[in-house]
Amino acid sequence: MDHLPPLRLLVTFEALSRHGSMRDAAARLNVTQPAVSQALKALEDHVGVALFDRRVRPARLTEAGEMLSRAVREGLGRIAATLEDIRALHTAGERQVTVSCTVGMATYWLMPRLPMFYGAYPDVTVNVQAPATDLPVLSPGIDVALRYGKGAWREGRTEKLFSELICPVGTPSFVRRLLSEGCSLAEAPLIHVRNSHNDHWAGWEEYFHAKGIYRPRAGGQVFNNYVQAAQAVYDGRGLMLGWRSITGRAEQDGALKSWPDAAWDPGTGYYVTTTITPSQDTHLFLDWLLKNGASL
Repeated sequence: MDHLPPLRLLVTFEALSRHGSMRDAAARLNVTQPAVSQALKALEDHVGVALFDRRVRPARLTEAGEMLSRAVREGLGRIAATLEDIRALHTAGERQVTVSCTVGMATYWLMPRLPMFYGAYPDVTVNVQAPATDLPVLSPGIDVALRYGKGAWREGRTEKLFSELICPVGTPSFVRRLLSEGCSLAEAPLIHVRNSHNDHWAGWEEYFHAKGIYRPRAGGQVFNNYVQAAQAVYDGRGLMLGWRSITGRAEQDGALKSWPDAAWDPGTGYYVTTTITPSQDTHLFLDWLLKNGASL
C-alpha cells in the first residue's frame, strides 16, 4: 500500500482516460486544466512511464496507460459499489434483498419476472448486481447469488433452480432461410461470446464436439458479452448458442427460433445460493425464485 500514488491522482487519471481530453476531465472534476495536467505528470513520475502518447492529437493512452486505466476503473468501481452496499446494509426501515447474477441472467430471466414478485411483495426492494467477473458469489451485502454450473459451491445454502438446455437460435426468418437453402450447422454463420471470465460457459466448439458435428472452421463474429451477441442475432447476422433461461422467452414470443432437433443437455443448470441464516425477506424471495424456476 505504501507504493500507491495519492487517490486524487488516480481519480484524475480515470476521468482523463474516460473523457479523452483535459478540458472535459477538468469540467467533470471541477478543477482547472493545468491541475489535470499537473496530476497526470505527477502520476507518470510515480509510475515511471508515460501513460499518454502525446505525439498524436488527440493524445491517447499508451499500453501502460491502458493497463492502469482498466485497473483504476475497476478499483474505483468496486469502491463505489462497496460504499453502496454499506449504505444499503445500514438503511433503516427498508426491506431489501440484494441479488448477484450475470448480465444475461438479469436481463433475460430475472428482470422480466420481478414485476410478479413486486406484485406479491410490494414492500420489498430487490437490488440486482452483475459482477464484472461473470462469477456471482456471496459476499458482504449480497443476500442471494444466482449461478450457472453444476452446483459444486460450498458456501451458504445452495438449491437447484432449473436445469439448462442449449440450442442454436436465430431469428425465424434467418433460420428458415438457412434451412430452405439446405445449410447445415456445420456451414451456418455463427455468433460467439468469449471473454476471460466465461470459460465455464460452453462455446460452439464444445457444442459441436458434444453433438458429433465436424466443422472445419468455427469462424464468425465474436462478442465479449451475451447481450451484445444477442443483438447481433436479432439483426440477422448469425446463430448463437441459446440457453433456455436466456432465450426461452424470446422463442415463446416468436422473436427467436431454435434450430430443429439440435438441443443439448450439458448436465448443468442454474442454482440459487443464500447465506446460512437468510433474512425473512430473503426467504420470501428464495421461495418465489424456486417457484418460478420450477415453472420455467
